Amino acid sequence: MGNCLHRVHSSADENLSNISFEDYYSVEWNNSYELTNYTDLEGAAPCHSCNLLDKSSLPFYILTSILGILASGAVLVALLRPLFHWQLCPGRPILAQLTVGSILFSIAMPFLAPGLSGNRLTHLCHLTHMVWYSSAFAQALLIGYRACLGPKLGAGLTLWLTLGLWVVAVLLGLPITLASDISSGFCTVQFTRGILQFMHTAACFAIFILLPLGLLGAKGLNKVLGRESCPWVDILCVWFIFWWPYGILRGFDSLVRSHFLILSSCRGQQALDLLLDLTEAMAILHCVATPLLLALFCHQATRTCLPSLPLPARRSFHLDTLGSKS
Repeated sequence: MGNCLHRVHSSADENLSNISFEDYYSVEWNNSYELTNYTDLEGAAPCHSCNLLDKSSLPFYILTSILGILASGAVLVALLRPLFHWQLCPGRPILAQLTVGSILFSIAMPFLAPGLSGNRLTHLCHLTHMVWYSSAFAQALLIGYRACLGPKLGAGLTLWLTLGLWVVAVLLGLPITLASDISSGFCTVQFTRGILQFMHTAACFAIFILLPLGLLGAKGLNKVLGRESCPWVDILCVWFIFWWPYGILRGFDSLVRSHFLILSSCRGQQALDLLLDLTEAMAILHCVATPLLLALFCHQATRTCLPSLPLPARRSFHLDTLGSKS
């Protein structure tokens, strides 16, 4: 990003003609933004933002990763074993895959923490970014797939279709994977080729913005037409709230980087960088919120399904549940 304003001070008797462009821009500054007017010394001073997610945010990454792994692991165990009547929860294979995606995201998180400089392997950096974004894309696609099919979900068809969704998610994560590299001992993203930046931005825009908007639009249209068919928008769609702002800010930042949109003031660039860090932190928190959303959904689903069962079936189900716990 671009980024705390550091002004270059100079005396009036300095020969400005001998000052080169590199004197104003340190190699440590990100050259994402380019000023268009260099005739003024004040305008040519570098605009440097204080990153919100810097080395001091390492505890946030570690704590969130641990909480995400523990919470998602507990929900996965509850889904695989018929505990708390969760075997009545509809679409358990998809819910289990959502939990796996959240666990993968949580595992990859410490490797991308700004405070860890031990990741010096380029291939590990590529793999980490692949897991980070592909797991997020997969979760979004799984939620959209489940919302579109709803009660029509079948075990055999679900397995192959969800496998295809994971393949699509990996393909969507390829641009950011290829753009990642090791810089000063840290695993970072360097969009040296504009096509990779465009492809990653398009993927984020389609998955994190257009997909939830499409679901809401289709749901609203069906309500207006008086239909009760899909999509089934429920508590799991709250997941998109954590990634929707990130998708918007990522698209806006891409326009600035590609010079389709020019920010004339340094404060505007600093505000954009701050908002990008805030939305990224919000997106990171989804790995803690996802297992909570899944637990709430299964709790609501089992409370709805259990009373509708005949009394003998409920007794048999209760006995089976007790047997599995023992």
